[in-house]
Amino acid sequence: MDDHVKKPAGPLKTCPICGKPAVQATHPFCSSRCRDVDLNRWLKGSYVIPGRDDEADGEE
Repeated sequence: MDDHVKKPAGPLKTCPICGKPAVQATHPFCSSRCRDVDLNRWLKGSYVIPGRDDEADGEE
């Protein structure tokens, strides 16, 4: 008999905030707390993509 149990495609990754195993319900985080910590970092501007420092931007 074949059990039709869905298995994860690959190993679950770790939470980017605390390093614990990720949970499917809050993927890629381990909990809603870590998900909220990440959202707060985005809202505060902690995650920044560095841009070019063009001095000529204002002198066109």
